[in-house]
Amino acid sequence: MSDLPDCLYCRRDQRLQDLMIEIAPLAVSTLYLFKEQTHRGRCVVAYQAHVNELFELDAVEVGRFMNDVARAAKAIKTAFAPNKINYGAYSDKLPHLHFHLVPKYEGGPAWGAPFEMMPANKTLLDAGGYAATVAAIKAAL
Repeated sequence: MSDLPDCLYCRRDQRLQDLMIEIAPLAVSTLYLFKEQTHRGRCVVAYQAHVNELFELDAVEVGRFMNDVARAAKAIKTAFAPNKINYGAYSDKLPHLHFHLVPKYEGGPAWGAPFEMMPANKTLLDAGGYAATVAAIKAAL
């Protein structure tokens, strides 16, 4: 039995694979493409260790993590040219420090409103669509 907490980000098990595709390791986190792509380029940046709150990190680690978040957001902006990127740090049900990076497009879904975490009408891509999206973000990192 593993000493890892029962956390999909720590175990990197099927639960994670069902929701996300790993794009790249960053300085202190991992960048994932969220499979639900209503907002083209939506990603998650998950901290490397099992903590739940930013204040659990020392100032240096907060800075390193936020630099990872900013680097990922810039890559999404470069790859897909959204009008705005929304940032969501939710971990009510999944206690592990992670940020959702949600590109928003003027006139697109939820413009001017909070994004839906798991919309009823999910936008999923085929394997080629996911591969192209991952490649575009990787190229911009």
